[in-house]
Amino acid sequence: MKRLLALMLMMAATLAGAQSNPTTSAPELSPAERNMAESQSLIRDKPAQYSGYNLLATALVRRARETSDARYYAQANDDVKKSLQLAPNSFDTKKIQVSILLGEHEFPAALDLAKALNKQVPDDVMVYGLLTEANAELGNYKDAETAAQWMLNLRPGNLPALTHAAHLRELFGDMDGSYDLLQMAYESTPPTEDEERAWLLTQMGHLRLATGNTDTAEKLLEQALAIFPNYPFATGALGEVRMQQTRYEEAVVLFRQCYQDTSRTENLYDLARALRLAGHEGEAKKAFVEFETKALLESSHKDNANRELIFYYADCVKQPAKALQVAEQEYSWRKDVYTLDAYAWALHANGRDLEARKQIETALAVGVRDAKLLLHAGEIALAAGDPDAAQHYLKQSLELNTLDSGQARLALASLASTPGR
Repeated sequence: MKRLLALMLMMAATLAGAQSNPTTSAPELSPAERNMAESQSLIRDKPAQYSGYNLLATALVRRARETSDARYYAQANDDVKKSLQLAPNSFDTKKIQVSILLGEHEFPAALDLAKALNKQVPDDVMVYGLLTEANAELGNYKDAETAAQWMLNLRPGNLPALTHAAHLRELFGDMDGSYDLLQMAYESTPPTEDEERAWLLTQMGHLRLATGNTDTAEKLLEQALAIFPNYPFATGALGEVRMQQTRYEEAVVLFRQCYQDTSRTENLYDLARALRLAGHEGEAKKAFVEFETKALLESSHKDNANRELIFYYADCVKQPAKALQVAEQEYSWRKDVYTLDAYAWALHANGRDLEARKQIETALAVGVRDAKLLLHAGEIALAAGDPDAAQHYLKQSLELNTLDSGQARLALASLASTPGR
């Protein structure tokens, strides 16, 4: 799942004080839509005040998460520009500007601006949240951890800090600790904040799915969808549950809905995978071709489906040179654990296993426990001539009991049947 979500919760928390009683709003409006209507009304009444544009921009950022539609970031950026015309030095406006950059995956630019804001006001809690998010996305995990700790030191127990800390704990391999923090945040979130509660439940479901607890993941995700129907993140995550349950036809329905609702390229890749596993080979092939076309069009942009494109070239159509070309481009500007994994797999596909092993082991050194990464580490170690390390990684992948663990089981069986083992 894409990792900008904790920041959006932080921005939503900023909005909470500006919300009116939800009982006065039309029931069909989402929290972000209510915020948008209120801020637009404020702008109409007081067009010379920059605060209305700030509220609208923040609401649009929140709406981007509700819908997984990146176009709202462009609209938010327009309102930030209007706000800065009225108040060029507004600290709050520049914080929103960072959140938009993060939403657009412009992580280096977001980090630079967040650092400047932190220097300007060293005790602003939310700026540390922005620093945490930007550093984590770039793979600067020590700096991300330091920033998250500052959030907790300045305001112990605040909700944005809990979600940031939960994400880092997941990356560091503490899945139960991450779940506990998300549960604390969920229990502290007002019942009127439907989308925030659905997001937290989705993340909790993701964690349970990542450790093979499919039944609990299913219940959490269904609860999220009951609170916030058609929530794209929960729909996609439930599709992954169905894949793990080998209920491929149901996964197709969910991924199709997710793609129709959001049109994000990575969701089309998930749909194509499900179609292939469900036995709809012709439709799957068509979806993969459409995916490749869309992914290449956005490949040079920072908000892209490059990781999925790498695996498509490396695994689906066996074009390793293309996989490596995309991987090198992505690796040139971010080095988080998931980018390192994709880069390592592209190197492996091209027979450069010693280089691949260095990259995958750098990723695993962070502490991340991910069945797919561990499967890749095992296969790379085997190709590099280290069957003992391969067995170690493959067993770890198998223990997580996920969809990728099935491949680890096959690899272990093959390894055990090798003469001399």
